[in-house]
Amino acid sequence: QVQLVESGGGLVQPGGSLRLRCAASGRTFSNYVLGWFRQAPGKEREFVAGISRGGATTLYADSAKGRFAISRDNAKNTVYLQMNSLKPEDTAVYYCAARFGVFPRIGDEYDNWGQGTQVTVSS
Repeated sequence: QVQLVESGGGLVQPGGSLRLRCAASGRTFSNYVLGWFRQAPGKEREFVAGISRGGATTLYADSAKGRFAISRDNAKNTVYLQMNSLKPEDTAVYYCAARFGVFPRIGDEYDNWGQGTQVTVSS
């Protein structure tokens, strides 16, 4: 029972940075684990990063570790994905997702999804 809207995508050169934002509408935002996923053309959707309901615990895919940072501001009902050192293989539609829970886990199913924002990394 939460509506998610992503923003902040765009075109960036390799090595550049972007910050994605996901704004939520709902009365129980702080009860949700938030995650970022991405889907590249012709590829399966993949997990990128997740964050616990309080923001203290984060989880990253190997491809994102060391380059991306997920954070959340429960007072603003917003979750962020800071992406640095972007590579062409990061090109994808990025989706914000939410699930009721406490901690992000690899393989967990998410049942609330935004519409996505396009990230293109190209020179």
